[in-house]
Amino acid sequence: MPALSDAQARAVITNYSKINNEANAQRDRTLLDTVEDGPLYAMSVSDYIETEGLPKADRKPYKPWSYDISSAKLYIPRFTAGQDRWFAAALSGEKGKDPSRIAVFAEQPKNKRWEMVSVVDLDNTTLPHVALDKDGYATAVAASGNKQLAADSDVLRTAVIDNFASGGTNTGTKVFAPTKASKQQIKVHDKTTRKFGKLGTTVFAGGTNRFKDAYALKTGDGGALVLFAHTHTQTDAVAHSGLQINPGKDDNAWLHGIPRTSVTYTFVCADAATVPAKAASSRLIGYTCARTDASGPPVGSASTDRA
Repeated sequence: MPALSDAQARAVITNYSKINNEANAQRDRTLLDTVEDGPLYAMSVSDYIETEGLPKADRKPYKPWSYDISSAKLYIPRFTAGQDRWFAAALSGEKGKDPSRIAVFAEQPKNKRWEMVSVVDLDNTTLPHVALDKDGYATAVAASGNKQLAADSDVLRTAVIDNFASGGTNTGTKVFAPTKASKQQIKVHDKTTRKFGKLGTTVFAGGTNRFKDAYALKTGDGGALVLFAHTHTQTDAVAHSGLQINPGKDDNAWLHGIPRTSVTYTFVCADAATVPAKAASSRLIGYTCARTDASGPPVGSASTDRA
């Protein structure tokens, strides 16, 4: 039985846009919690926190938006009774534009509410070829522990974190073929780890991942589109005493403008990859990250140079 009908899914997306706008305008976490969950809710709340840390003069006025229902491409799987229900949708935030992101909506078993749990900005508007049956419905497959796929969500998550942590040298470039998204993660590693020169260091690592849910849809080649989340940290540290890291205003909510000797940032990210059925490279087709925390020891009162 399909998770829901085409019309019901479009109504869920319309309702999401409406309530999301209302919540964002007031940064109303309780209202937002009625239409978002999982990594997306954590990412949205971090945006609220960052905005609230800015001086009022620096806060940009909120601009309402909505997903274009006419161009939305739906991937609605069939489920058996008792299974958790979810669907994915390729969406555009602008009328007349091709979809450029993929979102996952899941039904919350407690209150039967449909909430968006993840959204990933794609590298481009060429959508993955999700297999649809004669009635237009998709097929959900296991995202973790799936031996029919070249890589499951756990392998993909480890590889993504390695792209940030080592520039892909351990598993990232072994699991993923080069794509814009994968190259971008490696570029973040390469550029950020060199930003201080001899004055400091930057180290990326995996963080505590609260969002282990992953979603997979069968693709036309027998593989799968896998949608998952990961958490990573970035620790900036001065090379020696006498130096300090001066937080920018975007960090104000967490660091309050106080100079630090080191800062650990936490990022929650949503990722999308296409995975073949046979042993071959997967393709990271998009990812979206938000900083959700920052902390670090303040410098002492000794005179300092700036890093």
